[in-house]
Amino acid sequence: MARPEVPAELRGALERLAAVDRLLVALDFDGVVAPIVERAEQARPLPQTAAAVAELAGIPGTWTAYVSGRSLASLSDVASPDPRTLLIGSHGAEIRLDGQEHPVALDEDQRRALEALHATFAQVAAHAPGTWVEEKPAGRVLHTRQADDDVAEAAVGAARERLAERGDIYLKTGKRVLEGSVVHATKGEGIAFLRQVTEADAVLFAGDDVTDEDGFLALEEGDVGIKVGDGDTAASFRVREPGDIADAMALLVLLRGAHRPEHRAEKAT
Repeated sequence: MARPEVPAELRGALERLAAVDRLLVALDFDGVVAPIVERAEQARPLPQTAAAVAELAGIPGTWTAYVSGRSLASLSDVASPDPRTLLIGSHGAEIRLDGQEHPVALDEDQRRALEALHATFAQVAAHAPGTWVEEKPAGRVLHTRQADDDVAEAAVGAARERLAERGDIYLKTGKRVLEGSVVHATKGEGIAFLRQVTEADAVLFAGDDVTDEDGFLALEEGDVGIKVGDGDTAASFRVREPGDIADAMALLVLLRGAHRPEHRAEKAT
């Protein structure tokens, strides 16, 4: 089988990763595994990427994970992940390990803050055509992708202004979204947690959004960060689109399998 087309420098990095004893492959979902779509519930993984993630999860010494800003429920619905794939949802506030979910537990102060966050986003969305509010266990998301640019900008500005004095609500700006959470969590913290529980010798993380920069900053020497699309980034490598991630993951399957003779033997039986 012909090897997927992957730039030479990235190919070399993947070859180095494939040789480590314990490898963690962590991917953001939207814009990386799945192309960006108008409505969040319409997103689906590219078949080649989903197949590669499942294949990697079956290789000894290899762990796969989706690290997403989505809630675990939303991520599970759209990704239909392999049961072996670890899940980090809500930027690290929600976790699924070995099929066991660890839900967010909010105290009374956090619940009141969440009510205030919801009310603010709902009021803003009611006066901004094309915007809508997504509910998460520990936060809310103001979506502006379907709004005109000036409407979207005004809505985000209004929401930020109304919440500026709240020290108990954490805001993150992403691609055509404003996310608010009452639990401080980042993808960097999620990746650090996954590194710890898998005892990985090296980590690959791919992301496309501003919120993924926390993940890239959490990477260590010997890790590989891949930025999908334009924008400033701390990642060492950049690709154009989710299809390029599909090619990189397919190549990693081949390279990792070559370093795991027991996996090749299993596949042959």
